[in-house]
Amino acid sequence: MNDANLLLLLILLPFMGSALAAMLPGNARNGEAWLSGGVAVAAFAIAASMFPEVANGGVVRREIEWIPELGLNFTLRMDGFAWMFSMLITGIGLLVVIYARYYMSPKDPVPRFFSFLLAFMGAMQGMVISGNLILLGIFWELTSIFSFLLIGYWHHNAAARDGARMALIITGVGGLGLLVGLILIGHIVGSYDLDVVLASGNAIRNHELYTPALLLVLLGALTKSAQFPFHFWLPNAMAAPTPVSAYLHSATMVKAGVFLLARLWPVLSGTDEWFLIVGITGMATLLLGAYFAIFQQDLKGLLAYSTISHLGLITTLLSLGSPLAAVAAIFHMMNHATFKASLFMAAGIIDHEAGTRDMRKLSGLFSFLPITATLAMVASAAMAGVPLLNGFLSKEMFFAETLEQHHGSIIDGMAPYAATIASAFAVAYSVRFIHTVFFGPKPVDLPREPHEPPHWMRLPIELLVLICLIVGIIPGMTVGPYLHAAVVAVLGDRTPEYSLAVWHGINTPLIMSTVALIGGVLLYLSLRTYLARGEDGPPLFRELQGKRIFERILVTISWRWARWLEGHLGTRRLQPQLRLVVSIAFVAALWPLFAGGFNPGWPSLAGVDPVFAAIWAVGAICAVGAAYQAKYHRLAALILMGGAGIVTCVTFIWFSAPDLAVTQLVVEIVTTVLILLGLRWLPKRIEKVDNSARPIARMRRHRDFFLALVCGTGMTMIAYAIMTTPSPDTIADFFLTRAYTEGGGTNVVNVILVDFRGFDTFGEITVLGIVALTVFALLRRFRPAADSVGVPEQQRIQNAFDDERPDREVGETVRDYLLVPSVIMQWMFPVIILLAAYVFLRGHDLPGGGFAAGIIMAIGFLLQYIGGGTRWVEDRLRILPVRWIGSGLLLAAFTGIGAWLFGMPFLTSYFQYTDIPFIGKVPTASALLFDLGVFSLVVGATVLMLIALAHQSVRSHRVRAVEAAKAEEDA
Repeated sequence: MNDANLLLLLILLPFMGSALAAMLPGNARNGEAWLSGGVAVAAFAIAASMFPEVANGGVVRREIEWIPELGLNFTLRMDGFAWMFSMLITGIGLLVVIYARYYMSPKDPVPRFFSFLLAFMGAMQGMVISGNLILLGIFWELTSIFSFLLIGYWHHNAAARDGARMALIITGVGGLGLLVGLILIGHIVGSYDLDVVLASGNAIRNHELYTPALLLVLLGALTKSAQFPFHFWLPNAMAAPTPVSAYLHSATMVKAGVFLLARLWPVLSGTDEWFLIVGITGMATLLLGAYFAIFQQDLKGLLAYSTISHLGLITTLLSLGSPLAAVAAIFHMMNHATFKASLFMAAGIIDHEAGTRDMRKLSGLFSFLPITATLAMVASAAMAGVPLLNGFLSKEMFFAETLEQHHGSIIDGMAPYAATIASAFAVAYSVRFIHTVFFGPKPVDLPREPHEPPHWMRLPIELLVLICLIVGIIPGMTVGPYLHAAVVAVLGDRTPEYSLAVWHGINTPLIMSTVALIGGVLLYLSLRTYLARGEDGPPLFRELQGKRIFERILVTISWRWARWLEGHLGTRRLQPQLRLVVSIAFVAALWPLFAGGFNPGWPSLAGVDPVFAAIWAVGAICAVGAAYQAKYHRLAALILMGGAGIVTCVTFIWFSAPDLAVTQLVVEIVTTVLILLGLRWLPKRIEKVDNSARPIARMRRHRDFFLALVCGTGMTMIAYAIMTTPSPDTIADFFLTRAYTEGGGTNVVNVILVDFRGFDTFGEITVLGIVALTVFALLRRFRPAADSVGVPEQQRIQNAFDDERPDREVGETVRDYLLVPSVIMQWMFPVIILLAAYVFLRGHDLPGGGFAAGIIMAIGFLLQYIGGGTRWVEDRLRILPVRWIGSGLLLAAFTGIGAWLFGMPFLTSYFQYTDIPFIGKVPTASALLFDLGVFSLVVGATVLMLIALAHQSVRSHRVRAVEAAKAEEDA
């Protein structure tokens, strides 16, 4: 398999592993860990094998056409920078899987944890190797969704739910802004291809849309990487399990923002807007994050704020616009991932073994956890920037860059002092972490007796700390080639000369490091007593907490403003909502039509067939009668509405549209039955109406009638204008001439649905599935309850209902409404199945298809319900409609994806004639599989709504019976 195809496998592997992990039994902790570890190892090996191709500025591409005319292709692109992140994602992901195997409790839903973790890994991989801006935006949002699921994994914990919600809102809003910004960049360049964008820096910077595009892109990047003022979501995400924190907040989630800044650095940097916005934000985050970290009492809280500070350091470097600063930023991304992942895992071990992360309760753990303590001290020293560790090297490069003048502004003058102060803060919180937790008196009253964890749980920390050491001692021989590949991928021809030597002599950066080390130790010693008893930190700490501001904004928007809008615009009644929707649709249609000079002309009655006019007169009478009867008799209104539908079906036949007629007929049947089931549990109408309210009610009916008349007339005019306007070249000619030669079918309508417009159909069936699930959820949510009656009475009622006896004390059963013997309905079921198969198989060449066949199959299930009741359907058929829906969507999707294997766009159809013995040549097309997916989903969606309505009706019978029994008991 070539490297281009390996790129696709690099994304698919984690998602396939996620699906498999979700299906494992809940107590198979080893199985999930082995599966996840195997996926991570395979992905790591695939990424590692590509290094020779990207080592010297090479790029590996895999492009699958999607909508090439719009520049929307599934393009994967790996260069040295993407390779570096792929190695971090898969390598640290593997170590997190090993660590999580021992951290997670068997009582937790472990399959769900590993499933979410692998899905997040796949989303991150997709983001870093996306070669198309829109694809990058899609994977960007997927990382927000899966991180939300991971942070809220312990959903029984209110802090986890709040932290997950906060992270999703902040990063989700930023992601929407980013998507708009990427669209603007694509508009400026004229392409969404990343290679084209990276080669168009001057065009982007000189365009009038540069500033709005920059602001929107920065909104996405800064929210994702928790930069001030969006920093507050990251500490609140610490309610997640520690393996999640170690993964998301070291090498993946929070690095996505700085990854994007570095990826687009060649085309967006170098302007005053970039320098001011990114520089001020990065410097503020660098200082505030380090300042907040000092006063944290929770180990993970300290590490979270230190992560914010280090991300601010990277952002500050990228703001300078200097190639050497970009080198330092990329280098620090690598170093920070190693020591921060090891520190999070060490904090998790302390919590796991001691039962707490509160530093006010922890002390003297070195005697209990000597190996873990040593590893944590080395990692903390790397975080503080101690010499001979990897953090020292990138920190020295940072100091050197702050000493340079980039724009001659006040920010340049402040940069060295801000860097030294932030570094001193980093030393202070690192020393506090080491001294408070591992030294001092032995701890008392800990929830658990601390001891060393299993070796395999500690192994990931050992490997990461070893990397910190060898990179810090011999950087050129270890990390040098990989850093060079990443730097060349970002900077290209602007790659500067730089040195990774440990010793550069006594110079200003070394003096700044010394001052920071000494100052940080002295700062900790001066605050030691205060920190040992402190609660929330000094006043500045409390004032700058963004969580309170976020909650106030959320309450204002979601409670006050929403309540105000609901009070003025909202209503629980269906008619006003429909009236508002129809009115808005009418205005939205009217404006562009008349603005564009729409002139439908007056219809001519010449040539109208009297029979056809009579049929339409019947339809109009049915429609008006249905509206009138809805006031008095719902069943009569439903029958009249069905009559109008039948007239519509006859109209399609009259105008030679048999496909539409078949679909209309079966939809009318299934809709009528479903509505009939729904009518049975609607509340009774109020017969007595106050005389004073009659004029108001009459006025409302006249208003609704006028609105319906106007909108219906408008649709009639539009349809008439379209059908009567002469056109020398219509779109129909395109489909008529290509339906058979390119789609392999003589039924043009079906070929359009499953081939030419297959993507539209795929979207429509997705919506249908969502609607079915929503209907089912709503009806389950709003079922009437019967919890106030004692168990004996309920059991008597349940038994009477299940036996389906005509017991009037219990209420009327389903059989009381039968007009046809149930045995005939059951005999009809095989005939209906055969009819559905016939309609399905003929659909590509004759009227029919998956949608109509699915409705016919659903009608068969409806008849079984009417004839045998809900118990018969559930006990004998085991329909499982949700699986039908899922299978249909997957089949339709994989039919489209299968075209990619042959280098064709999504949902490209293939057909040929297959020679079947004794039958001859039969036309077969891949679109038949797509149509089968449509069939499966339609069956599942319709039956799911049937079950929801049927169970609602059943519950209504039971409630009425319970109420009658209770009334009799009270009497």
